[in-house]
Amino acid sequence: MNAINQSGWKPEMGNADETAPATYTGNKALMLEEALIFEIGTAATTGVDLADAPKVAARLGNLERHRDIGLPGLSEPETVRHYTRLSRQNYAIDLGFFPLGSCTMKHNPRLNEKVARMAGFADVHPLQPVETVQGALAVINELAMWLIQLTGMHGVAMTPKAGAHGELCGILCIKAALAARGDPRSVILVPESAHGTNPASAAFAGFSVENIPATSEGRVDLAALTARLGPDVAGVMITNPNTCGLFERDMREISDAVHAAGGYVYCDGANFNAIVGRVRPGDLGIDAMHINLHKTFSTPHGGGGPGSGPVVLSEALSPYGPLPFTARNADGHYALIEEETAQECHPHSFGRMTAFHGQMGMFTRALSYIMSHGADGLRQVAEDAVLNANYILRSLEDVLDAPFAHSGPCMHEALFSDNGLAEGFSTLDIAKGLIDEGYHPMTVYFPLVVHGAMLVEPTETESKATLDQFIGALRSVAERAKAGEPSLKSAPHHAPRRRLDETQAARKPVLVWREPEQLVAAE
Repeated sequence: MNAINQSGWKPEMGNADETAPATYTGNKALMLEEALIFEIGTAATTGVDLADAPKVAARLGNLERHRDIGLPGLSEPETVRHYTRLSRQNYAIDLGFFPLGSCTMKHNPRLNEKVARMAGFADVHPLQPVETVQGALAVINELAMWLIQLTGMHGVAMTPKAGAHGELCGILCIKAALAARGDPRSVILVPESAHGTNPASAAFAGFSVENIPATSEGRVDLAALTARLGPDVAGVMITNPNTCGLFERDMREISDAVHAAGGYVYCDGANFNAIVGRVRPGDLGIDAMHINLHKTFSTPHGGGGPGSGPVVLSEALSPYGPLPFTARNADGHYALIEEETAQECHPHSFGRMTAFHGQMGMFTRALSYIMSHGADGLRQVAEDAVLNANYILRSLEDVLDAPFAHSGPCMHEALFSDNGLAEGFSTLDIAKGLIDEGYHPMTVYFPLVVHGAMLVEPTETESKATLDQFIGALRSVAERAKAGEPSLKSAPHHAPRRRLDETQAARKPVLVWREPEQLVAAE
């Protein structure tokens, strides 16, 4: 981010009228531009008056600081205004539609936020005596029962903190099950249409990974998969619905073939939003599947915030699930099964995934969401998400290439490619053009099986009017790209910042601010 100083506008920022006077501030109506926080405040000033600290003997040894920390000092109004102005340059679900595919950026009911902030949940501590947190354990236990019921599985591990963490949990369960029977299988098969973290999770757990191709329909090549099965294959990691936005119709046949060969089936449940209440993964032969509570069951998603990826397990893998977990005794009292008591009821656990019991705020939001919707409402979640995605797919397939439109209805997301754009124009130009239209871009260049992929997930929380606006905007940008309109190559024009040189940004990122070098006149 470049800066504005007292003398005027810095031309390298772009997005400004070349004829603007030297005193141009960079402001756009009420969107105020300003300098970096290091340039606004100085280390010699502060917004708070503090008495001099008493002199005491240092106890830090060689860790004692010998120079200023270098942080800027600002008054309270300066601080509040600085961060408020920055926040206005962000896009958010509370501002508009988020078309990001495979991310389920949907509206999260404020009721769920209110419940998560209730003192009995928000203030609970993981080291409190079990007797003092019976309500919190009851919430975890009830949510666990709902997840088992919705998926048709046998057990669930609640502690994994995110989708990839859940993947690792499921793979470790598979590894423990193989070790228990003395089976040295070492290969995990991962289809091309699976999420990118699937092979990474398998490799992290010590398995080697082999790719399974997709058919021209965008689904797993069943013949190629079954041909590769053998005594070295520990299992398959499959995403269903997959990242092409399609349901794997051969899922039952895939599971049966893998089981017959002695392996296990892991399903990436990141896209459970498309089938919740409609399909139970347990009925499809799945052995382990993570569920992103922060996508399917209401929690603000992204930005490095809290995640939660409970893993539902089949009867074959449940004995190997991680600690701790909740249990409801006959007298209605809730207990935590940890290492001290695991030998009595869960002796084959592979161990712990986390220090404590999971993310309490995620659990309360998810249970609030589930109970508010009920079984019929959750079914409607999937139906509306799929309806919205198909509406986008069919409304744009005449102006954007849709490589799998012939494969039948899509699920939760519509997939397009950059095929058919004017020479020299690409997916990136469409994504940047959308910013000028007031939208955060869709997911681009993923999945990798489609050249110049554009993945749009409308979710169930968007109205037809909202989708019509987005469709009109994307259609306009796509038509400009097909016509080769030169101005699109330099988009966005109305955003706070111009288009980056993405190669330089990736290879030579400027990650810290440094005091500019002072020019000294020659003697």
